[in-house]
Amino acid sequence: MVEPLRVVHYLNQFFGGIGAEEHANIPLQVEEGAVGPGRAVQQMLGDRGTVVATFVCGDNYFVEEGEQAAVAARQALEHYAPHLVLAGPAFDAGRYGVACAQMCAVAKEAGIPAITGMYPENPGYTTFRRELVCVPTGTRATEMQAILTRMIELGAKLARGEGLGPAAKEGYLPTGLRRSVVRQQPGWERAIEMLEARVHERPYPSEVLLQQYETVPPPPPVKDLGQVTLGLVTSGGLVPRGNPDGQVSGFAQEAFRYSIEGQQALSIEDWESVHGGFNPHILNTKKPSYVLPLPVLRELEAEGEIGAIYPHFFSTVGNGTAVSQAKQMGAQIAQEFKRAQIRAALLVAT
Repeated sequence: MVEPLRVVHYLNQFFGGIGAEEHANIPLQVEEGAVGPGRAVQQMLGDRGTVVATFVCGDNYFVEEGEQAAVAARQALEHYAPHLVLAGPAFDAGRYGVACAQMCAVAKEAGIPAITGMYPENPGYTTFRRELVCVPTGTRATEMQAILTRMIELGAKLARGEGLGPAAKEGYLPTGLRRSVVRQQPGWERAIEMLEARVHERPYPSEVLLQQYETVPPPPPVKDLGQVTLGLVTSGGLVPRGNPDGQVSGFAQEAFRYSIEGQQALSIEDWESVHGGFNPHILNTKKPSYVLPLPVLRELEAEGEIGAIYPHFFSTVGNGTAVSQAKQMGAQIAQEFKRAQIRAALLVAT
């Protein structure tokens, strides 16, 4: 690597200053120099390097038109010849995370070190973690400065051709890849120490960390829906028009309960979506039932295919919501459904 460091920064349409969800389909664009969070990157680099360009692309475009986006990114990288690519950080934004991971993959194919930052539950990390150097983040952009600092530190090491040590030591998320290293203490001594610590209930770090996934056995199928009251849940951000409960557009903490008793359909005068992870224009101007198919369910109810529809539905926003928080909301919804003797539920995801 030659000093000063040449850096390309990848951002989505929001952090790139173009706009929100309505601009999520824009193709990859190139801006000279630093943009948005990249200005902080430039300040941190000082005379050590320069953000030579910022690549900005809509979340939908990079995810849905990955090949075209990759071609455009590859051509731009050839033009700017950076020593390092920074992507994001994406925090818990799923499509942004996937796009950052794909941008890092394009850079890696071109022989350019790349680094990103994400929440550990971001699908960009969980899907591509074996190919990523990814700094762990929380769910909110308030820690942007600290995350960018860590990304630059690790990225500079990569650009200098230095190998990274173990994830726990260097501060990046585990890739699942294991490399053989020489340890001064032989294995049998380390094993005895771990065994003694476990016997005496002392904390100890395992040398073989296995990711634990919760197993959720599916319930048996409902044999006769004509005898069942069906509960309805949506993660599409559906709320009464005006959003009286103040549901957030992302990182939801609550699921709100709303009545549909006596309603055959959802009108645009009475309902809207506040979801920030997709463009809700069609829902809010034409058809709210895309995230809660009440008209079809009422038809099935009238035909006897469904015994009844529970008179209240639950609504939350799935955009950026952590798994732990989603489990908590699900448990609360399940409690009411159990009390109401509801044997089946329809969850409309987005």
